[in-house]
Amino acid sequence: MSMTARDTRGVVMFDVAKLAGVSQKTVSRVVNGAPHVRPEIRERVMAAVSELGYRPNVAARALVTQRTHVIGLLAVGTLLYGPAHRVFTLEQAARELGYELALASLPDISSDSFHHGIQSLLTRGVEGIILEVPTHLTDVDDATFGGLPVVTSIGKIPGVTHQTVINSNQREAGRLATQHLLDLGHETVFHVAGPLEWDVSQHRRDGWADTLAAAGRPVPPELLGDWSARSGYEAGRELAERDDVTAVFAANDHQAMGVMRAMAEAGRSIPADVSVVGFDDVPEAEFQMVPLTTVRTDSYSSSRRVLSELVALIEHGESTSEGIDVACELVVRRSTGRPPPHRRD
Repeated sequence: MSMTARDTRGVVMFDVAKLAGVSQKTVSRVVNGAPHVRPEIRERVMAAVSELGYRPNVAARALVTQRTHVIGLLAVGTLLYGPAHRVFTLEQAARELGYELALASLPDISSDSFHHGIQSLLTRGVEGIILEVPTHLTDVDDATFGGLPVVTSIGKIPGVTHQTVINSNQREAGRLATQHLLDLGHETVFHVAGPLEWDVSQHRRDGWADTLAAAGRPVPPELLGDWSARSGYEAGRELAERDDVTAVFAANDHQAMGVMRAMAEAGRSIPADVSVVGFDDVPEAEFQMVPLTTVRTDSYSSSRRVLSELVALIEHGESTSEGIDVACELVVRRSTGRPPPHRRD
C-alpha cells in the first residue's frame, strides 16, 4: 500500500534502509551521489526512496557535507521578458548541474537594494553568485560577496578575486540592428533607448551611435524609454510627426511594438514608410500583424555556459576562462525594408 502525503512527512533514513535491506550509511551515500556504490544497491535504495516518498533533509545534509549546492542570482527587472527569461534558463541550467537557484529580485538598482539583495543570498548559504544587475552605482569588493566566486554580465569588477565575466556583446547587438537598416538604404536610424542607468541600454545605444558615426551618417538624439511598450508608443508618436524618420532601432521588442502601434495610428506603414528593429526576440515578435525584425541571443546555451563556469569556480577554485562571449543574431522579418523612394540616398 502506498503511503499518503501525511505519512511521508514522517519517513526517515532508517525507514529507507530497512526497506532496502542496507545500512543507513549506504542510504546516505546513495542520496548524496557518492561514487563506488554497486548499481544494484543504488537501484534498490532509490526504489525504496520512491516507494516511501523519502525526502532528504537538505539542511542536515549541508551540515555534514559543508555544501549547500545553492547558487545565488541577483537580478533586476524580473517583470520584463528579458530578465525573466534569463532567470528561467539559469534555473534550468543549475538543475542540470545538480544545483538549486536562490533568487534575489531587486525592486530597483540602488546601492541599498543591491547590498540588501547580496546579504539575502549570503544568509541562504549560496556557494556562488550570478550578477544580472549593474554594479557601477555602488562600491563592491570581495567582502561584499563574502569571498564567494562571482559570474557577472556587467564587466570585470575591480577588487573581486574569483570572477568570470559574461560578454553579452550588447554593442554588437546595436551595431547589427543599425547596420541592417543602413544596408537597406536608410540615411540614418533613430533610436528609442532603454533606461540609461542600465548597462545593457547604454551598450546598445553605443553600438547604434558608433555604427552611424563610422558610416558618416548623422546621429539623431535618442529618445528614452523604460523598456515598456507604452514608452515605445509615446516615443513613436513623437517620431511619427517627423518626415525624416524612416528607420527606428528600439532597445527591446516591447518598445519596438509600441513604436509600430504609434506609426500605424499616424497612418505610416511598416515597413513601406518606416522600418523598425527591436531586441530580445520575444515569443510574440513573429506573430505581430507585421512580424518584427529583432536581435536575439542564445539564452539557453549562454546560461549553461554561465553555470558551468561558476561551478568550476566553486568546485575547483578556478574558471575555465576569464570571459564568456555570448553571440547575438539578427532575425530579419517583415518590419524592415527599403526606405520610401523620396528618402533614398
